Amino acid sequence: MAGTDNTVADDDALYVLTAVLLTPAQFPSALGDDYPAACAALGLEPYAEGYGLVLGQDGDGARWTVVVDDVSLVAVAIASWDCGMEYDLSPDDRSVICALPGWPLAVAVAAPGVNAPHDPAPDPGADGEDLPPLSPPDTTVWGPAQRRLGADAIALQWAVWREQVDDETVSGPTQSGTESGSDGDDSKADADGPNPDGDGPKADVDGPNADGDRSKADADGSGHDAAPLSVTHPGVRRALAEAHAYTDTPPPPGRVRSSFAPGDARMIRADGPGWSMVARTDDIAFVLLDEVPGEILTVGRGPELPGLLMALDAMAVRPS
Repeated sequence: MAGTDNTVADDDALYVLTAVLLTPAQFPSALGDDYPAACAALGLEPYAEGYGLVLGQDGDGARWTVVVDDVSLVAVAIASWDCGMEYDLSPDDRSVICALPGWPLAVAVAAPGVNAPHDPAPDPGADGEDLPPLSPPDTTVWGPAQRRLGADAIALQWAVWREQVDDETVSGPTQSGTESGSDGDDSKADADGPNPDGDGPKADVDGPNADGDRSKADADGSGHDAAPLSVTHPGVRRALAEAHAYTDTPPPPGRVRSSFAPGDARMIRADGPGWSMVARTDDIAFVLLDEVPGEILTVGRGPELPGLLMALDAMAVRPS
């Protein structure tokens, strides 16, 4: 995807490094909990059709983000790059909405033969009213952007995470907080910070915390840790309650998204103030909280979670 030399306009060459979609069903989670919030971070109106974001450098090496309304073209380019195929992403001038200085996401590559990436110099003719350059959200410390990126990474690596959760947790606690014999280590894990590359924002997520940083006890003599189940955390209960409320009062577009999963299942991504959830409609859920830095909390399937996930899937936006 990275390193292709293309032009967006004949007059102003742009060396395209990468591109991302900004639509209700697919947008960089680092920018916000929902599509309108992500648009607001770029100063764009949240049009239902969405946008494509083309990130590159000009002939001087300055960073630019070109916003286009040809979403299909950008989607085809991304799909081609993901398959290892070359694709000349050259949007027509008529599809260009605006060119914003800077990059809203971290890009780990640079165009060859030009200066190192840097913010464009202020426009002397703007009288100080030009837009400040875009910059990636701060993910050096745990916060909303890093939490959302962690949830994205779990969705991408679902099979890896799912292998770490035992069968007792699967049928364990739900919103009601009922007890089960879950191993305490399986209800919690450490999430590392994001590791963006040219393909857009990603996060490195290690496997569940094998050592655990909670006190443990083999109180039941079964070999299972007697640590509290994660669903008893008030933040998890709040997240589940707010997710339930979404099914009655739809949230802003993109707050709940549904995507393909193996079999007949769907992958659900939901966000809210201070929390993110990733789940499969035929399985369990993982919750990340701003108030619990770096931890992944497991919600067992139980009798109530399936209905919640199906209801969220019914009202979620989906990729076209």
